Amino acid sequence: MKRVGFYYDNIFLKHKTPLWHPESNIRLIHIVNSLKETELWKSLRHYKPPKASFEEVALIHDEDYIKGLLNKPAGHLDPDTYFSLDTLEASLHAVGAIIDAIKRIKDGEIERAFCAVRPPGHHALAHRAMGFCIFNNAAIGTRFAQKIGFNKVLIIDFDVHHGNGTQDAFEQDNTVFYFSTHQYPHYPGTGAEEEKGSGKGYGYTCNIPVKAGAGDKTYGKIYNEVLPKIMSQFDPHIVLVSAGYDLHKHDQLSATRVSNDGIRSIVKAIVSNTDKPIVMTLEGGYNIPALEDSVKITIEELLYS
Repeated sequence: MKRVGFYYDNIFLKHKTPLWHPESNIRLIHIVNSLKETELWKSLRHYKPPKASFEEVALIHDEDYIKGLLNKPAGHLDPDTYFSLDTLEASLHAVGAIIDAIKRIKDGEIERAFCAVRPPGHHALAHRAMGFCIFNNAAIGTRFAQKIGFNKVLIIDFDVHHGNGTQDAFEQDNTVFYFSTHQYPHYPGTGAEEEKGSGKGYGYTCNIPVKAGAGDKTYGKIYNEVLPKIMSQFDPHIVLVSAGYDLHKHDQLSATRVSNDGIRSIVKAIVSNTDKPIVMTLEGGYNIPALEDSVKITIEELLYS
């Protein structure tokens, strides 16, 4: 059994969204409660995430953008992204989760981690919020990992929406490989196969867009045949995963058809094809029963594969 850290805090419930909004605190309440009903809960190492510093957030985000959030009134930052009185605090702890997990991995305390956090992050750009996301948790975690010696970072993003913010952060960087599967065309409109990075980062972005209706067979082929080759060739020092479960066939924000077995196949392919540390951070996933099942499956694989 692997030493797996699980990051959660009630601060994430204080990020409030309108009643109609799919990214609600109910998501985390159900994840935690459903895990507590299993033996998996006792097998995890539980941590409360610290609050990230502004300097850590600035590893990715512009100073003006960060400062602009300090006295921001509650309201919409864009049509999809809501900012409440406690959103900034929750966002800083979401970043703190992935940073603390990487620290503990570096110290040998844990080997893998799952960060049950919100708001999600992979759409956030350096200068603005976007698509439910305030700070780009995976991108900040990547730069922090490099600061403490994990020089080559592989980011895997299986959310049904393309992580445009993450891709943008590392487009010209050959020390970070960004691998994404996502429904296309779909929000946010980026992630075409032709987008492969630029400059010295050309070839270090791999987008594999899938069509509406794609299911277990399509994803299984990608994650069991394409991804292992990339992992072997790039040979990262750490793997960070944007774990978005809205690719599930029951999710209301997508048209992909991945089942629970398909989720297991994806996660197993990730964890079984590397002996390097893995940190997963929660992105999408809005059908509550499917989200509960998907996270339980992920934790099982992190612990036992």
